[in-house]
Amino acid sequence: MSVFRLYLRYFSLHLRSSMQYKTSFFLTLFGQFMSSFAMFLSVYFLMSRFHRVEGFSMEEVMLCFAVVLMSFTLAECFARGFDSFPAMLANGEFDRILARPRGVVMQTLASKLALTRLGRLIQTAFVFVWVIPNCGVRWDTARIITLILMIAGGVLFFSGMFLLSAGICFFTTESIEFINIFTNGGQQFGSYPLSIYGESVLRLTTFIVPLACVQYYPLLFLIGRTENLLYALCPLAAALFIIPCYGFWRFGLRHYRSTGS
Repeated sequence: MSVFRLYLRYFSLHLRSSMQYKTSFFLTLFGQFMSSFAMFLSVYFLMSRFHRVEGFSMEEVMLCFAVVLMSFTLAECFARGFDSFPAMLANGEFDRILARPRGVVMQTLASKLALTRLGRLIQTAFVFVWVIPNCGVRWDTARIITLILMIAGGVLFFSGMFLLSAGICFFTTESIEFINIFTNGGQQFGSYPLSIYGESVLRLTTFIVPLACVQYYPLLFLIGRTENLLYALCPLAAALFIIPCYGFWRFGLRHYRSTGS
């Protein structure tokens, strides 16, 4: 069985498991929708009061908000296995994964799918439907591709952060809160263009943790502040961030010792 077919089998199992309690599933889905809607309202009311922040209009900020929220939600939905990795180490589940004749990464990735996070995707879709025709972007092929790259690069960036957090757990057995600054925290402060937080934060999120490469720089290309195609290709750099994260995961795996649970 191919890796793709095996992943689809895992997905089917998770979906059928969730559907055993349909009322709970849809109520949680609605709860996720409302939590992201509350985030949307906070940005909307703030921008309604001040109109522009660092020269960015409400619609431009909302485009930034939608890209980051969709990227984080997709990563959290389908890479949740790495986000919950500490519990897997503590209860001995990871030892069983190592004993199975399949890839460790794929099994960990598919061990938990947070399908209720799709409620956030519904909210994000509504934001995109509203903001795309109203943000003033002259949509051409290059900008459509850039938007797709922003979302795809963001998914790989956040997945890489989850993978990095899981790799650290090989040495600490618990996740460290510092990583949450760039996962859950990245979703929060990434709702606004990163330049508003100052030059130091922008440098950090460009050269160390490349969140700005899927959020700030391609946004400048989308809204016409630059025509430099390198800005449009910045999400590719963020996507490559998953490579060193995977390398650290492999390093941690080589030094793993069973918890004995």
